Amino acid sequence: MSRPLIGVTTSKRSGWRIFPLVALNVWLAGGKAVRWGAGRPADVSSIDGLIIGGGDDISPDLYGGEVVASARLDPARDALERRLVGEAQEQNKPVLGICRGSQMINIALGGTLDQDAYATYSDSRYYRTVLPRKTVRVLPDTRLIEHTGADPMKVNALHSQAVNKLGEGLRVAARDSGGMIQAIERVSDPFALGVQWHPEHLFYARRQRALFRALVAAAKAGKKSENQIEAAGQAA
Repeated sequence: MSRPLIGVTTSKRSGWRIFPLVALNVWLAGGKAVRWGAGRPADVSSIDGLIIGGGDDISPDLYGGEVVASARLDPARDALERRLVGEAQEQNKPVLGICRGSQMINIALGGTLDQDAYATYSDSRYYRTVLPRKTVRVLPDTRLIEHTGADPMKVNALHSQAVNKLGEGLRVAARDSGGMIQAIERVSDPFALGVQWHPEHLFYARRQRALFRALVAAAKAGKKSENQIEAAGQAA
């Protein structure tokens, strides 16, 4: 079977340097990445899996939040990614959300964000670094723990917002030491996982590469199923 094709959304500002990292992780996991962004063609039916990447803040208009003067917004990207998450769910395509991407999965499914998460979770240590300094604990009885194991993980952190009210069909998969939500996942198929950190920067860590392997494995399974259905239709 050929490598499953994974669509990857990126920021106009930082996509040029982030996409190669994400593409490397996807390739190591057995897939092939194609870059998407606002103003570019983006057809979910043409891919086998989807990654909603990091960078930029999500407009609070999407979830009833307050406008923050320091926010870096991209309404066109918001609209694109919200559509893609919905279409991926409708077409049973797996999705991995990275930082902003995790938040977008939640919002697209009807959830909200905490715009000042470190004020809400005062026991959560504030980090802003691509180095693995924040401790994250994966919750039991989650899909995430099947891929990463139960031991605490050291991850990076570049966010100030976090998931608040969960979207439909989602559950918390990991929290930091102060209780802040650090990962969410869909309870049932199709596969959807969102992590608040940036695993693309941690490609040297086996458990971070496992996140991309999980997505690619789900994409391969979906592709195989589609091929079987198509073959059965041709034989009928």
